[in-house]
Amino acid sequence: MRLTALAGLLLNGAVSRYAKFDRKNYFYPDMPKNYQISQYDRPSTVGGYVEFETEGGIHRVNVTRAHLEEDVGKNFHFDRVSGVDFNRAGVPLLEIVSEPEITSPQMAYDYLNALKDILIYGGVSDCDMEKGMVRCDVNVSVRPKGQQLLGQKIEIKNMNSFSGVRKALEYEIPRQIGVLQSGGQLFQETRRWDDVGEITESMRSKEQAHDYRYFPEPDLMPLAPTDTWLAEVKSRLVELPLARKHRFMKQYQLPAPDATTFVNDVPLGQFFEQAAAGNSNPKAIANWVINNLRAQLTDTHTPLAETKIKPDAIPELVALGESGKISGKIAQEGFIEMFATGERAPAIVQKKGLVQVSDTGALDQFCEQAITANPRSVADYKAGKGAALNFLKGQVMKLSKGKANPALAGEILERKLRA
Repeated sequence: MRLTALAGLLLNGAVSRYAKFDRKNYFYPDMPKNYQISQYDRPSTVGGYVEFETEGGIHRVNVTRAHLEEDVGKNFHFDRVSGVDFNRAGVPLLEIVSEPEITSPQMAYDYLNALKDILIYGGVSDCDMEKGMVRCDVNVSVRPKGQQLLGQKIEIKNMNSFSGVRKALEYEIPRQIGVLQSGGQLFQETRRWDDVGEITESMRSKEQAHDYRYFPEPDLMPLAPTDTWLAEVKSRLVELPLARKHRFMKQYQLPAPDATTFVNDVPLGQFFEQAAAGNSNPKAIANWVINNLRAQLTDTHTPLAETKIKPDAIPELVALGESGKISGKIAQEGFIEMFATGERAPAIVQKKGLVQVSDTGALDQFCEQAITANPRSVADYKAGKGAALNFLKGQVMKLSKGKANPALAGEILERKLRA
């Protein structure tokens, strides 16, 4: 029940101060006892909404309720053979019901992903679809443009992938429109999605609420959360993914892709925030965390929790580069050493003598050697080929073993070549 209440709060809903369970009576192979324990008129949570990015903007879909019920068996069909898998029957299930405000297959896909991210962020569920932790039923209704009243509600049951939902809607919406445009009539029914044939097929007519003959579950007591109980649940609320993304973009001036990276990888985002605390160049720190630290973690199969680099070591490395004491190439080499040993950048630079060469006398000699050894590149530059200068600059970096100040080396080369 606590996870149900937490889910409701994460979805901006309200936890009911009185909720009860009911028996939902129906006859179908997936429930051999012929009733399902659910919640009818007094659900665990009511109201709320999900805000998410889709189709070029931010949309909001309102939530009707989130309630508990018991799972049922899973029907499967192969050619002319059908069966029922009862492995999940009786397991507690959280059902989240949304208002009919989703208007396209892509919007449905983005909504489901946003909902999944919220539940993962809040610690409600791992949402591992391969383990059957998440699935959804899709209710589809169409109506003529300008008409407010929705048409017949047709349900597609037990979709087990979000991409499958999108495909099913891409088929079902035109199918319903086609039936109406040809003069046909739609009836409320339940359909299944054939993932191989990529079509929906009719399963049975859909019951109305009164057909289920709901009555209070006699073996389960009603739920009446206390203030203390609710306070404990509220203490587990977290920042939601979309809000987190916008905060990263505003607070740290990060582009959307960087912010999304830190939203999708919460520990990496926490590492970045520790590293960027009080720093004037969070974008540079984000670049090192995303492009270098994450790459090293992946290449070495090292969990972030076991990395030897401390968050405050990244700003030190950035500062050395910004001050001109080390080149970009040296910074890259230094970072690899930092990752392997946990040693700080200043100590590595000092120990290995990696301080960038900015002495004009020494750079002048490197530039002269590069010009003398590459007469063809010199001729190319004088003929207007700007790329030749970059080649010569690379030769200077090679001669200096990566220590030359590249900006200063470029200035000296240009001056010499124009003389």
